[in-house]
Amino acid sequence: MMTLTYLPYDAAEVANLRAGGPDAYGHPAERAVSSGVGTPCRACLRNVPEGADMLVCAARPFADLHPYAETGPVFFCADECTPHQGGDVPPILENSPDYLVKAYDATDRIVYGTGQITRKADIARYAAQLFERDEVAYVDVRSARNNCFLTRIVDLP
Repeated sequence: MMTLTYLPYDAAEVANLRAGGPDAYGHPAERAVSSGVGTPCRACLRNVPEGADMLVCAARPFADLHPYAETGPVFFCADECTPHQGGDVPPILENSPDYLVKAYDATDRIVYGTGQITRKADIARYAAQLFERDEVAYVDVRSARNNCFLTRIVDLP
């Protein structure tokens, strides 16, 4: 049986950024105040609340540098938040009508032909379809308009 799980950004990396550590480009995160709209925190997988401090930084959700290790801007709650847990579709995937969904293999390479703009209501169905392929290790969900990384989906046994 398939159990799709939506993962928050790596907790150790988020803690490092909150402590002033470097982002994917070696810079400390910028601080800003959230408008409450379009500011998805990649830790709690909710919008950073209106008026709350947030971090803006370059993120690369891949362990190693290679041609497929995409880097882009992301937001985090500046203060500690509770990381998203479980298989429920996270709130940040309710903010847009569609998302870019694509699969990766165990070497963090895109599985060609899997990238697809997917309606929000169809993300879980499409991810489950992708996991039927032996070479798929995980599925990333990105903004369909800005290509920003939002969350990673894994299939837990």
